[in-house]
Amino acid sequence: MSNDSTSKEKFLKKMPMLHINAAGIDIGSTQHFVAVPEGRDDHSVRSFQTFTADLFELADWLKKCDIETVVMESTGVYWLPLFEILEAKGFEVLLVNAYHVKNVPGRKTDVSDCQWLQQLHTYGLLRGSFQPVAQIRELRTYLRQRDMLIKYCSSHILHIQKVLTLMNIQLHNVISDITGRSGMRIIRAIIQGEKDPDTLVLKCDKRLKNPLWVIKKSLEGNYNTENLFVLQQSVELYDYYQKQITDCDVHIQTLLESFDSPKERVESNKNDNQERIKKEKKQIVNPKIQSEIKRIAGVDLTQIDGLNTTSVLTLISEVGLDMTKWKTEKHFTSWLGLAPNNKISGGKVLSKNTKKTKNRAGNIFRLAANSLSRGDSYLSGVYRRYRSRLGPGKANVALARKIAVIFYNMLKHGQEYFDLGCDYYEKKVAERNYKYLKVRAKHLGFDIVPLSA
Repeated sequence: MSNDSTSKEKFLKKMPMLHINAAGIDIGSTQHFVAVPEGRDDHSVRSFQTFTADLFELADWLKKCDIETVVMESTGVYWLPLFEILEAKGFEVLLVNAYHVKNVPGRKTDVSDCQWLQQLHTYGLLRGSFQPVAQIRELRTYLRQRDMLIKYCSSHILHIQKVLTLMNIQLHNVISDITGRSGMRIIRAIIQGEKDPDTLVLKCDKRLKNPLWVIKKSLEGNYNTENLFVLQQSVELYDYYQKQITDCDVHIQTLLESFDSPKERVESNKNDNQERIKKEKKQIVNPKIQSEIKRIAGVDLTQIDGLNTTSVLTLISEVGLDMTKWKTEKHFTSWLGLAPNNKISGGKVLSKNTKKTKNRAGNIFRLAANSLSRGDSYLSGVYRRYRSRLGPGKANVALARKIAVIFYNMLKHGQEYFDLGCDYYEKKVAERNYKYLKVRAKHLGFDIVPLSA
């Protein structure tokens, strides 16, 4: 054994053992290697195949060895079935990032990996990744499936547009959304064999901006057989995915109805400022889902500028409803990848950039901040001020962090959010600047005199 590994063992022997009944598992696609403390069984390391019966055998063997807590690496999606089985059996399961675990120096094997995980966890040197409860994980599965269906559906919308262009039907030039009511009426009539522009134009809604004679000209094209066949199949696929999305919404609503309402919420003072206005936002999902979200959260999270029902539902599926998982909002924003990642060496700050992460919740907060570049809300005023000082990139991250803090406090303390408006923010900034200039002028021996009318 090398000198490095010998020194590490001496260092670990001096440390207190925090988790005596700990096991480490090296996850694989075909088999899992499990390490338990010495003396618990004839063999402290065993391998199990990934079939369901073998996973239950693995859990029974851990029970036999008096194991209470288990640590494993997040390898692809192979850890999910074992994680759920061990969690259902009552084990405390920790999922650790593979990048955060250093292997034993020398040859890397599956046996050494699981033993090193078990040893590190015994001394409390590993930190588990955030995992929401099973009910939130179920909601996350539905929403990720819904998001995938939307992406697949959008590709078929592009196919419909392409076929219409090949037929020289310039419908997209006169109707902003061809999947809207007027566009789909015309497309379905074309599939059924209608080619007369005078008849097709009657399918349009009267509220369209373009006059009917312009729309009629766009419907004069080459209605050949092969393109009509492709158009029909593309519309059928589009309808199929729309049906699947609707089915997802039904399952999501049913699951949300099974959520419990919060037992205790701190009452917020809603009468401290008469200028606070509750805004009505346009939602793009079932309104019943919106009411269920408000019930299980205890507050209306859609009142936060930049967030709608869809984004709030996705955030709940990613971070859950229990904000006590993070001690403060600083821990929460750091986990989202919205806080500076200071790198200091030799007393010199090397970098303050945010850490690179694929956190889905952090991306939602970034998108919400990006949507507030224009507007008359309080957060829009904050964004424009950040942008004038920091630039658009850093301003987006800074405002995303501010929105995340509001989201955190609303869920943790039950505080409602009311938009004070951009004018209120600008007034506060002007007052702060006036006080600062007044202090500076007094320090230099001057006074500030307001300009006359």
